[in-house]
Amino acid sequence: MAGTNALLMLENFIDGKFLPCSSYIDSYDPSTGEVYCRVPNSGKDEIEAAVKAAREAFPSWSSRSPQERSRVLNQVADLLEQSLEEFAQAESKDQGKTLALARTMDIPRSVQNFRFFASSSLHHTSECTQMDHLGCMHYTVRAPVGVGVPPGVVNIVFGTGPRVGEALVSHPEVPLISFTGSQPTAERITQLSAPHCKKLSLELGGKNPAIIFEDANLDECIPATVRSSFANQGEICLCTSRIFVQKSIYSEFLKRFVEATRKWKVGIPSDPLVSIGALISKAHLEKVRSYVKRALAEGAQIWCGEGVDKLSLPARNQAGYFMLPTVITDIKDESCCMTEEIFGPVTCVVPFDSEEEVIERANNVKYGLAATVWSSNVGRVHRVAKKLQSGLVWTNCWLIRELNLPFGGMKSSGIGREGAKDSYDFFTEIKTITVKH
Repeated sequence: MAGTNALLMLENFIDGKFLPCSSYIDSYDPSTGEVYCRVPNSGKDEIEAAVKAAREAFPSWSSRSPQERSRVLNQVADLLEQSLEEFAQAESKDQGKTLALARTMDIPRSVQNFRFFASSSLHHTSECTQMDHLGCMHYTVRAPVGVGVPPGVVNIVFGTGPRVGEALVSHPEVPLISFTGSQPTAERITQLSAPHCKKLSLELGGKNPAIIFEDANLDECIPATVRSSFANQGEICLCTSRIFVQKSIYSEFLKRFVEATRKWKVGIPSDPLVSIGALISKAHLEKVRSYVKRALAEGAQIWCGEGVDKLSLPARNQAGYFMLPTVITDIKDESCCMTEEIFGPVTCVVPFDSEEEVIERANNVKYGLAATVWSSNVGRVHRVAKKLQSGLVWTNCWLIRELNLPFGGMKSSGIGREGAKDSYDFFTEIKTITVKH
């Protein structure tokens, strides 16, 4: 990565070296709307070089012992931790998210993930079956599919989806693809990878419900649901965007929820008092705003946020991609705001009567990534969690992760799971060996 005055010039990282590109794309600082960086506009040639480097690095790296590879992953975690502030500053600048969130969640979670998998890779065991009557023994071994950290093991190639993305996923020597993003992009990846029978792990969108029963502890539920709706500007695939509240507590919940939402300050990401930074791009900001306009056109009510409250920003940030957290009510389940992923600081609050009704309504979307259930009735919590069509269900909490357990969604929220065992299964090929003695 090279710098020219204040403008950063990113470079691809291939075969252990930073390499310039013949073509570049402007990248904008979401908090100011100004170009702060130029990113390589890579294509087939860069992908070919990266695949070649990975192919050449594979034999040596894959033959290293689990202990050696674990040591390398722990070393990566140490280096990340030592440069936590530098990475947090870069993440906040690039994404528009608050510096506080990058410091306390994004970078520490990256460190945690490296350390977790460095440890878990040491504890996987293979299976063995004896067939004494045939004089045979069967056992399994795991063969790595991808590559990991000396030169050529990790390659970073920047660019757009139609150019570099398509070249990567359609390359015959890329055996598997792990993708996080939108459903339309995943459909294109599936089409391009199908002729090569590639393994796919797709973590896609969500339209995640929160179900709040009348016996919920609102003192815990409301701040947690505000956070689950608006953390990271709502730009987390696991964020809540449909809040179903039992009728008997609907008015009280809505009043307190709106009051709590208004306390979330929107502003420049470096401000420690700010809860919400800027959205990722101008185009995305306009898309999110368009959903609020469509809700108004359908007769919905906006209780706070977009079009209701005034957003105050410093002069330098007036052109940034900021938006107030917005709460919508009086909206039908069939509305696009209740069925499509908005991926911004917008949530809808609607009433419900019965347990059976709310389960049906919560499941009545094409997505099935995450859900939250709030109730002090343990039996109800288990019943509802079991019936929700969702890969993850949090009860009386949100975003508490256990890396040993599977992560992923149902329906149009993707295919495959990640986690200790699931990632091990995905990123290796299992081989059965039979020995007759």
